[in-house]
Amino acid sequence: MTSAEKAEQLGLAPKARIRGWNFVATDPFEEMLLGPAYAVQRLLAEHSLAVEDIDVWEIHEAFAGQILANINALGSDAFGVGAIPMEQLNTLGGSLSLGHPFGATGARLTTTAANRLHDEDGRFAVLSACADSGLATAMLLERFE
Repeated sequence: MTSAEKAEQLGLAPKARIRGWNFVATDPFEEMLLGPAYAVQRLLAEHSLAVEDIDVWEIHEAFAGQILANINALGSDAFGVGAIPMEQLNTLGGSLSLGHPFGATGARLTTTAANRLHDEDGRFAVLSACADSGLATAMLLERFE
């Protein structure tokens, strides 16, 4: 990951650009596991996008119950986002199968999403990860042409 100027200086061809991101904090006693759902909901709203506009989904799986809770929340009427197409979610494996060493999860999610955008001829990718105490982040990537 680098700036456009540095990529040009090094002769690198960019794969994707970051279009937006956010961080959220939830009440760790009430909704600690749902941070990614709140972050994704906000990210899509900020960019006037819907689930149907997203080609690639990469969501960090802290553990099975966490990812299932977030998928369920996003598809619920309360969140109003819609159901994530399972055939677009973590198709190369998620953090449970690939691992998530501290400090590398974000880089793994970003690299995987950028590669998938090109391999699958997609335009937008949404990435999300949770952290301790109800924290979460979401990022919108767009394939670089």
